[in-house]
Amino acid sequence: MAGSVSPMQDPEEMPRDPLAFARQALQRLPAALRRRERCFAPCAEGLRSEAATGPPLVDFSSNDYLGLAQAAEGSHGPGAVAAGSGGAGASPLVTGLRPVHQQLRQSLCAWLGRERVFLFPSGFQANVSLLAAVADRRCLVVADRLCHHSLLLGVRSSGAALQRFAHNDLDDLERRLATAQRQHPERRLVVVSESLFSMEGTSPDVAGLSGLCGRFGALLVLDEAHALGVLGPLGRGLAWGLPHVHVVVGTFGKALGSGGAMVAVDDGVLGDYLLQFCGGYRYSTALAPALAAATLANLQRLPGLEPERQALLARSRQLRQRLVAMGYPRPPGHGPVVPVLVGDETLAMGLQQRLEDAGLLVAAIRPPTVPPGTARLRVVLRHGQPPQAMETLVQTLLAEQRR
Repeated sequence: MAGSVSPMQDPEEMPRDPLAFARQALQRLPAALRRRERCFAPCAEGLRSEAATGPPLVDFSSNDYLGLAQAAEGSHGPGAVAAGSGGAGASPLVTGLRPVHQQLRQSLCAWLGRERVFLFPSGFQANVSLLAAVADRRCLVVADRLCHHSLLLGVRSSGAALQRFAHNDLDDLERRLATAQRQHPERRLVVVSESLFSMEGTSPDVAGLSGLCGRFGALLVLDEAHALGVLGPLGRGLAWGLPHVHVVVGTFGKALGSGGAMVAVDDGVLGDYLLQFCGGYRYSTALAPALAAATLANLQRLPGLEPERQALLARSRQLRQRLVAMGYPRPPGHGPVVPVLVGDETLAMGLQQRLEDAGLLVAAIRPPTVPPGTARLRVVLRHGQPPQAMETLVQTLLAEQRR
């Protein structure tokens, strides 16, 4: 029979199974930690699952904090159409840079008070590309213990030594920087953190973080993906106006409601360096012009959304207070990401289903996205959620407590 092994063939000479690693990993993966894809169609009431026949679900999961992605799917107004609906066709250094990219970069520089902005097709690519460019084998990168996977992957691809400091613990960071400077005074130091951790809802003392980096001469990379548009003065992020924050990363697929990302710097030398040596920028097709136009349009809308931003932060405070009154630990932070710690992943999945039965889409976050034993519901408050939806959320959790 075709494909069968000859009886005379020595088993030791049989070819190895190249997919054995994948089969073994899947066999070891507990059912409660398995991921699955789900397709949702946006509608006026929320999101409708293509696999369900019930009413739409109120979205408490996506990162569209200000509701700017709620425009008709695939349409961002005449600016996007004028910019072209296709791709850029080439790297920004070949023919991919368009006038709309320049307009967006200038607007972002003015908004953030930065000297130069580089645009990327995704935040993940921006982080990997940036860290691979600014770190190398002669560097020590000291990163927050809970930094995003894309940041850590960028460090690994750079070949730099990596240390992880305790989450938002500036004392631990200071000890590590002092030790590194004492033991290897010639070694370059790079510090990596985020201004709003998307699974924790926490924020560091960014002023203290930048002060430490100034003291030790460390390059500070701050990922503001979840903060821009929501936190800081007029939504400009927590790095706004601070010295020694050398690089800010931001994404457009969250509060800015479109897609793509940016790397912003305030030093001409660093900007020139990234242009020459950031391979992920130089060798990748530029951000789609339509996405650049959509981001530009939404950025221009932000000043008029200050009441909505303040209302969102007020609702975030209110929900935290309600959860404490129910006996939950106070979810850390003060932004729109409100984690409800559950612990057990099976229990978290059960709560997710109960909330879905109540008409709410709330994601259960499990390891390895979060550390073992810290499974949680990631509640995301967004502008445009029905007024009664938060009460439904609280009452559903309360009913589960009484079971």
